[in-house]
Amino acid sequence: MKKFIIAGLLSSLAFSTQASEISADQQEARSIVKEFGGQLVPALKGAMKSGGPVAAIDVCNTKAPAIAKGLTEKHAPWNVNRVSLKPRGATATPDAWETETLKWFDEQIAAGADPKKLEKFEIVKVDGKETTRYMKPVMTGGLCLTCHGTAKQIPEGVKAKLADLYPNDKAIDYSEGQVRGAFSFQK
Repeated sequence: MKKFIIAGLLSSLAFSTQASEISADQQEARSIVKEFGGQLVPALKGAMKSGGPVAAIDVCNTKAPAIAKGLTEKHAPWNVNRVSLKPRGATATPDAWETETLKWFDEQIAAGADPKKLEKFEIVKVDGKETTRYMKPVMTGGLCLTCHGTAKQIPEGVKAKLADLYPNDKAIDYSEGQVRGAFSFQK
């Protein structure tokens, strides 16, 4: 009986240790999301204030990838990216896990989930290797519709700039409150 109790305690300790490791990874990913948003949002707001939506497009085109690259370097081995079911740029195209997660985010939002609390953290096998995955949705706000709304909502100058920078752009026709994409990290 004592052996059974000790074995049970040891297995719970092993589980607790594993759970705390996962929690540490998830907490780190959450921190990186805040850091990413903390750099990107002020840059977008500043560009909007100084040069309008066309200037903000330049931030998304150059600054956002630079932020992702910098965070990847700073938080290695995490690979930091943004993805969408309707990508604007080539690096925003989701893989199978990201696609499934983005669809799941859409389902959760449709069911009334709080987008601020929505995230997905999972350890999956990639090429036979355990890989930690994390995603947090990026929601469409009213101001986002200037570049991501319907053809009627997007000003002509913005359309021209988008066509110039993103000839294969699919990141339009969103409504306020929809999942526009997600921060996606893996290690």
